[in-house]
Amino acid sequence: MVRRNFIFDTIKSVFRKYGYQQIETPAMENLSTLMGKYGDEGDKLMLKIRSNKSLHDFLLEKHPDEYSKNVIEEFFKLYGYEWLPRASERALRYDLTVPFARYVVMHQNEITLPFKRFQVQAVWRGDRPQRGRYVEFYQCDADVVGSPSLLNEAEFIMIYDEALSKLGLKDFNIKINNRKILSGIADVIGKSDNIIDLTVAIDKLDKIGLDGVIKELLEKGFTIEDIEKLKPVILLEGPNDIKLQSLRDALKDSTIGLKGCDELQTVFNYIANCPLQNATLELDITLARGLNYYTGAIFEVKTNEVAMGSIGGGGRYDDLTSMFGLPNLTGVGISFGADRIYDVMDELNLFPSDTNQTTKVLICCFDAEGETYALPLLHSLRQNDINAELYPAGAKMKKQLDYANNKNIPYTIVIGSDEMESGLLTFKDMASGLQERLGVKEIVERLTL
Repeated sequence: MVRRNFIFDTIKSVFRKYGYQQIETPAMENLSTLMGKYGDEGDKLMLKIRSNKSLHDFLLEKHPDEYSKNVIEEFFKLYGYEWLPRASERALRYDLTVPFARYVVMHQNEITLPFKRFQVQAVWRGDRPQRGRYVEFYQCDADVVGSPSLLNEAEFIMIYDEALSKLGLKDFNIKINNRKILSGIADVIGKSDNIIDLTVAIDKLDKIGLDGVIKELLEKGFTIEDIEKLKPVILLEGPNDIKLQSLRDALKDSTIGLKGCDELQTVFNYIANCPLQNATLELDITLARGLNYYTGAIFEVKTNEVAMGSIGGGGRYDDLTSMFGLPNLTGVGISFGADRIYDVMDELNLFPSDTNQTTKVLICCFDAEGETYALPLLHSLRQNDINAELYPAGAKMKKQLDYANNKNIPYTIVIGSDEMESGLLTFKDMASGLQERLGVKEIVERLTL
């Protein structure tokens, strides 16, 4: 938790610097709130919570006249377990964005637009646990609603760059695309009705390769001619400005596609005035992100230092709140995958050494008299916001010092009869082994440096 909080606190500090305020939402949402917002795969992975309605109650509703407890076996022959989803009324949060949209609608008369919020909470997915994929994991989200300005997209790129750089990452890509460009591509090849199939397939390019994408598109009804038109666009290479010009040429007959190009150019122009520290901003036309609610810019962040999936992502959603009765409220947001970032930092040994400690100094004494003498000192240290412990009297000094070493406590204060008589306490740096005789005031000053 100390290491995890180091990640949380670092990201939160950047969010606050950019003007974001923290909120939280419940772990559970109404199932109707979440279903259909994440695509078919999301609906399957959602962890549903069965209501308190029993099988007995369900059967009484279905067959109020003929039901008896003796027909359980017949029931399962008829219905199997299909009654279970229908008996689910709630689900655990799949992400933080849809609950945030509900929050905005519920509090629309209390918040000031544009509303900038951040949220650090757990989400749940019924996935098979493995490295980088968890059933329960934490997301660190920031969103702004009520502002169509593309300055927000540019600032999110800066937030990613600053926060991940502060965490110690030196080489990572912030990939960006625009859903309007993907719609334009579908429009140009006459497959506007198949936009979801197209985006889902090309989003898998880095996982299944070009041949796999082609196979999936053919299975979805795309023709060889369609795929030949797609290939040059999917396989774009070169600097961002060259890619963008190639896209303009390919999408010259698509109004929505050209609008997506214009939006990306605006974001690139903003970033040109605010150089990034360690991030490489990359236009990636294959980036689609499966979530159905994105309508504009989409982001994904990947580190180049460790083999790991995306450690962040997000995008623009123009009408997410309409599902809750508040239409035409645009929004854009990003998310940091805290658990994947933890795995990356752990592998690269990026956690500061002091994140392993919670106590700065341990007071060691030989007997009950020393313990009594130490209590005012302990109080003084804590009053000065110094994390301090007093080891209970009676244990051998070696055991007390071993305790300090095992907990990575950097300093100890030893109190014996000589120390109590002189008022000069033995202050020890546990890393170097250096010992000094210091007064209480000097010790407090040393520990507050």
